[in-house]
Amino acid sequence: MTPPDTAQLYAVNDATWPPAAFHHAGPWTLREGQGGGQRVSAATATDPVTEADIETAETAAQALGQTPIFMIRPGDEDLDSWLDARGYRVKDPVALYLAPVATVAGEVPPVTAFALWPPLQVQLDIWEEGGIGPARLAVMERAAGPKTAILGRRADKPAGTAYVAIHAGVAMVHALEVPARMRRQKAALYMMRRAALWAGAEGAEWLSLAVTEANAGARALYEGLGMQIAGRYHYRVR
Repeated sequence: MTPPDTAQLYAVNDATWPPAAFHHAGPWTLREGQGGGQRVSAATATDPVTEADIETAETAAQALGQTPIFMIRPGDEDLDSWLDARGYRVKDPVALYLAPVATVAGEVPPVTAFALWPPLQVQLDIWEEGGIGPARLAVMERAAGPKTAILGRRADKPAGTAYVAIHAGVAMVHALEVPARMRRQKAALYMMRRAALWAGAEGAEWLSLAVTEANAGARALYEGLGMQIAGRYHYRVR
């Protein structure tokens, strides 16, 4: 079972957390986010770029009503330097994690995690409490592939929620949210296992996710589940 390469994971990221539209301007792909966050609003270089091409991306982003934001991937080192010289700062370095579905799947005690779609109101409430509002829920709705929402429960109370979607045999977990009052009760652990079990039942072989490198607690959970870093990127913003 050959793991997906980094380029494939970027494609999975775009397909499972899709922008409202993709636009092309010169060597750039721009994402139209409609308020759904930086991941669905970023520009990426899809062909070789020069420093002069940066203005093309800036103009195209502004035409979409968006503040220019660039996603910097391995191989974009020159672009990274040019943006730095123009006053763009690094924001949210991200690690892409990956593992076989079977590695993450494990025992889920009764009544601790469920897979269902559409999400229940209690899940929408948890997401809203965590800052995941209507624009990001619209991103979930746009995803075309198999998808589900994971509801976590602890002590007979809602304990968390997550969204999972599949593209090209890879399931990607997004928007995993556990309210502060419900943390350190294994809610996220059981939701991740349920996500893997659901993904396997849907035919996916791999489970992936993107997490900021600063989120040490989440990274420890994913690494404890056997997931490994398979790629990185960061943003440049003003």
